[in-house]
Amino acid sequence: VRLVESGGGSVQAGGSLRLSCATSGISFTYYCMAWFRQAPGKDREAVATIYTDGTTTYADSVNGRFTISKDNVKKTLLLQMDNLKPDDTAIYICAAPDYNRPAPCADFAYRGQGTQVTVSS
Repeated sequence: VRLVESGGGSVQAGGSLRLSCATSGISFTYYCMAWFRQAPGKDREAVATIYTDGTTTYADSVNGRFTISKDNVKKTLLLQMDNLKPDDTAIYICAAPDYNRPAPCADFAYRGQGTQVTVSS
């Protein structure tokens, strides 16, 4: 399983970024997928999840500003981030499930290296 994130960068508050996660080694179309983020001194946070039926869930802190989606042709996970805030500053990590585990769409055992997002005020 390989997950490679891209699209991070530095923006001012109110700006937008679009993150991508190129995947290989998984049956992407049939997998739930998620974005997490890790900020210095804070616990890792589940930002957004998309399930195989297209259902999406978001952290309260990003609901209404972020949109998770899947491009099943390119096997790429996307995260559109609008109206960014300084509190969104973190490393954003793409995650995929291990279906050999009991709760694959809860613990998302496979994770990429992450891409840095920095939002200045």
